[in-house]
Amino acid sequence: MPKPFILASASEIRGQLLRNAGLDIEIKPARIDEGAIRASLEAESASPRDVADTLAEYKAMRISSGNPGALVLGCDQVADFKGAILSKPETPESAGKQLRMLSGQTHKLLSAAVLYADGEPKWRHVGVVQLTMRPLSDTYVSSYLERNWESVRHAVGAYKLEEEGVRLFSRIDGDYFHVLGLPLTELLSFLIETGELEI
Repeated sequence: MPKPFILASASEIRGQLLRNAGLDIEIKPARIDEGAIRASLEAESASPRDVADTLAEYKAMRISSGNPGALVLGCDQVADFKGAILSKPETPESAGKQLRMLSGQTHKLLSAAVLYADGEPKWRHVGVVQLTMRPLSDTYVSSYLERNWESVRHAVGAYKLEEEGVRLFSRIDGDYFHVLGLPLTELLSFLIETGELEI
């Protein structure tokens, strides 16, 4: 009998991707103070990659401690622009500022996932995608945010590629699942190799 599988995230898209891949999952969002953890890591000059990995691990660890016998997946995604981390925008104004800064530039999306079982890490991966944004006019940025604010307020970089945000980019180098915030192929490979999933 396969182990219970818990996603320690409220992300609808991650849950949908896992279910679409045939996993029977339970969703239990981890309650951690992401802002405090991120601030502490940044004060120690941690790289964006390490920040994403550490936040994913905290989420998995928190839920795993109360769910013995289950596989628990923690995830986090950060946008890395020239070594600086972009957070989810708090207001349409901050979203506009992010988009104008990224306009015509290349940045990275880092999608970290850490799998825990019985309070111990069993697997981890950080997927990296490079994205080049088209030059955007101020008029378009404003109208884009008017149409999409309720959705992109939950997205690092103030865009979602599965929606109108795909129009913002001239080039995307990397795995589409990483863009969506989950290194899905790598996770499934681990689960199959360890006998947790049949193939």
